[in-house]
Amino acid sequence: MDDTVLVINCGSSSLKVALFDADMNKLGSGLAERLGNSDAFAGLSGEPERIPLANGASHKDALEALIEAFRQRNLLNAQPAAIGHRVVHGGERFREAARVTDDVIAAIEQCASLAPLHNPVNLAGIDAISDLFPDVPQVVVFDTAFHQTLPEYAYRYALPDRFYQQWGVRRYGFHGTSHSFMATESARRLGKPPESTSIISAHLGNGCSITAIREGASVDTSMGLTPLEGLVMGTRSGDVDPGLFDFLGSKGISADEVHRILNHESGLLGISGQTNDMRSLCELAEQGHRASALAIEVFCFRLARYIGAMMASLAHLDALVFTGGIGENSALVRHKTLSHLSLPGFYVDRDLNQNHGRASDGRIDSGNSRFAILVIPTDEELVIAKAARAKATSEPHH
Repeated sequence: MDDTVLVINCGSSSLKVALFDADMNKLGSGLAERLGNSDAFAGLSGEPERIPLANGASHKDALEALIEAFRQRNLLNAQPAAIGHRVVHGGERFREAARVTDDVIAAIEQCASLAPLHNPVNLAGIDAISDLFPDVPQVVVFDTAFHQTLPEYAYRYALPDRFYQQWGVRRYGFHGTSHSFMATESARRLGKPPESTSIISAHLGNGCSITAIREGASVDTSMGLTPLEGLVMGTRSGDVDPGLFDFLGSKGISADEVHRILNHESGLLGISGQTNDMRSLCELAEQGHRASALAIEVFCFRLARYIGAMMASLAHLDALVFTGGIGENSALVRHKTLSHLSLPGFYVDRDLNQNHGRASDGRIDSGNSRFAILVIPTDEELVIAKAARAKATSEPHH
């Protein structure tokens, strides 16, 4: 066994892996996509050639191929010291990372109805690793765990109490690993201890969420019972009037079909009618495509509204932080969003924003801004690796 930590993130038809050394430096990473299909493939980051996968390759097939690729490059010479898994939903059971046991697996299965697209494939990754490395401690890190500090008034819905008592219907929040990283990394950059740092963290990718972090702890967040609530996303609608279900039902659209449309045909894709990719939308908008320009405007306005709403949960604000693929790379989205927020006192420096804060340790606010504004690349894999190493060394293996 060497002192590396392997991190695994299983999606419904994809798989990401990353390998870290004892000092938490990333040695390598890889990705497999279109799993279960005839055109499944895998590859290591930074290498052009693809690793061939069998027709209909499973998550286990992809894992074996990527681990073998690490071995061939002498990145992984024996068994890793620990393996960390991202798991989307931990319900109310998990407030922190957990060592994998039969009880933990059963609890993840019980939460599967809350994340039917995610938890079962997360379990498939654990199962595959158990076959490949039966003696290596495995640790699960939950997207929902960071948000278990929400006060009850922030996580309860105004629904009959029995829905919460019987079925756990409440706000859970997601992207917790990313928001947790923002809390500690923002504090580091601002030169403050995390436990006295308050930020608003906007994670903007194909999935988007925003979190109010008060003195290092999550106190409000935009995603809810499922990852559908909140901001406009790539293909997800975010907030809609719940009466929409009845209205569309009266037009002959079934509940299953509404669910599919809200998750897979809405958001940026739905409004633009073109794509869920923000880079492509910006190019189309520049070329005069009105629906693409509108999709960007709706996205930014909704985000600005939520930034304002998150301020209600904070006593003071040290920084507004942008992260995720869009948050880190779209100067236009940041500019348009902040243009709605002059009343609270957010002002962006045009030049710093254009180069994504790279010359200023992430700072993009102008001199007259009431609050710091930061752009920070997220590193969820590092958070998972650190948690896996800590749990694997602090708890005995059963």
